[in-house]
Amino acid sequence: MRKGILEYCILSIINQKEVYTSDILESLKAADLLVVEGTLYPLLTRLKNNGILTYRWEESPSGPPRKYFGLTPTGKDLLQQLQDEWKAISDSIGRVTTDE
Repeated sequence: MRKGILEYCILSIINQKEVYTSDILESLKAADLLVVEGTLYPLLTRLKNNGILTYRWEESPSGPPRKYFGLTPTGKDLLQQLQDEWKAISDSIGRVTTDE
């Protein structure tokens, strides 16, 4: 379940704008979702290989070029599916846990 939630969070971050890997890690950390690079890089590679993400290289003034990720149309479709599933799960849990 955590893997699916992490994927959903990462796609949501990338959907806002093209991001560099450290931007993703910072956003997750700010939300108290601690993820290490060793977890993130393989996930990004898998998503790219599955046609969910695209990337472009950009020169960096402070080091090597950076890889910026964006969503493909397939990635946007997947994000919508994950949003729908999250809402359904959240609604179901709300019904079970609400004191009435």
